[in-house]
Order: sequence, then C-alpha cells, then structure tokens
Amino acid sequence: MGRSYGGVAAEQRRAERREKLLRAALQLFTTTGFAQTKISQLCAEAGVSTRNFYEEFDSKEQVLLVLHDLINSLALQRVTDALAGLGDADAATRIATLLDAFVASVTSDPRLPRLNYVEAVGVNADLERQHLRWVVRWAEFIEAEARHAAAQGVAPDRSYRLTAIALVGAVTGLLREWQAHDPPLDVDEIAAEIRGLMFAAITRPA
Repeated sequence: MGRSYGGVAAEQRRAERREKLLRAALQLFTTTGFAQTKISQLCAEAGVSTRNFYEEFDSKEQVLLVLHDLINSLALQRVTDALAGLGDADAATRIATLLDAFVASVTSDPRLPRLNYVEAVGVNADLERQHLRWVVRWAEFIEAEARHAAAQGVAPDRSYRLTAIALVGAVTGLLREWQAHDPPLDVDEIAAEIRGLMFAAITRPA
C-alpha cells in the first residue's frame, strides 16, 4: 500500500496531479495553442513539478492524445445513455435524441471542439490514428441508427457506410465553425443544422 501524506494516499495524489495537468492542458492548448505551449508552462499552470509531469505522461503529445480520447469517450457515453432511455422510440426520435446529446456534450465548453477539431489535427501519427478510430466509431454509430430507420420504413434499404462517414465530416466542420466565433454561434442553430443534414442524408432516395 502506498504511503499517505497528510491523510492522502499516494495513488490519490497522483490522480489529482494528473487531473490538474489535464485541466491545465485543456486551457493552454486552446488559448496559447498546442504547438506554442511548453511543458514548463503546463506544469506552472497545473501547480506541479516537471518530475511529476513525467511520472504521468511521456510527452506533451501524449497529454493531447488523452484529452482527445476523453472528449470523444464522454460524448459517446452521453449519447449511449440518452438512447438507452428511449425504449422503442421511432427512428426520428432516436436520431434527434442522439444528436442533441452529442451536441450538448461537445458544446458544453467551447474548448472541447477547439481541442478536438483544431489543435489535435495533424500533430503526429498517433493522433491521426486515434482520430481515424473515432471517425470509424462515430460512423458505425450513425450507420446503425440509419439501418434502424430503414427497418422502420422511414429510410431506404441501402448501404449507409459512406453516408455515415460524410456525416461525421460535416458535423466536425460545423463544430469547428461553431468554436471559431467569439462568442460561439448559437448552439441551437448548430444542432438544428446537424439534425437537418442527418435526416436529409439518411432519408434521401436510394
């Protein structure tokens, strides 16, 4: 068992330092910019030592990798939870619900789409591979809902693979546009545009 200092176990202290570094990184990467942020700045913002940083992360790029994955994972969990409560809802309700849950998650803080769709782009091969994995996961999620709509007779029975990939790209572009404005564009306007695009793409004739 790890030693306790001031009543706080070593594992808890490490978890707290890691959380501080992630919060500091989210702030600096989306204001100063990922490329311009130095590890020393991250440590100063988080209130931890450089030694503590390297106990948690191998590099600044790894911090970005963790944040990118975390933002997507939290959004996917929020969407999954929202759909789980719908029971036998019709396809239109399911699609609107999943989109509203996703948009609410990634627009809860303008820094989230900034980090995911601007700062994390083109950094290194690991980020690109992770980005592609998430594109596939989101596309598969959309494709499953399209197939559900087809089974209910509200969409044609066809392959939705390319449609789903195109929709992931469209959503990414709209969220990048949303965060680029100060203050950001109206969230309801962005959500309505995404809903309209998805319904149109899924229900168009084969």
